[in-house]
Amino acid sequence: MPATPALQIGARLAVFGNPSWLCRYNHLSDRRPRYIPNMSPTVLREGPFRLFFFSREEPRMHVHVSHPDGEAKFWLTPEVVLADAVGLTARQLAEAQDVVERHIREIRDA
Repeated sequence: MPATPALQIGARLAVFGNPSWLCRYNHLSDRRPRYIPNMSPTVLREGPFRLFFFSREEPRMHVHVSHPDGEAKFWLTPEVVLADAVGLTARQLAEAQDVVERHIREIRDA
């Protein structure tokens, strides 16, 4: 029987210890364990929000927003739309979307 995603992640943690220096589990895109090299340039920091992207993640233009309470992912085209979120309240999501919309040109140029 194939290992469940949690067991696969646990096995990697058991072998490598804390893999934060090695890879990141992208839980926002497709809910499957997918290891992405830690190549996530920060585009902008504003208040508690950090806007960043993963290089080579997927072709559709989007930005990730990190907050101490969780994360969100916003599609940027054709307009700014919430793609997925974990751990953020409706108010925090509205604030994050406002930050993305106010800095859309900087994000697209990054």
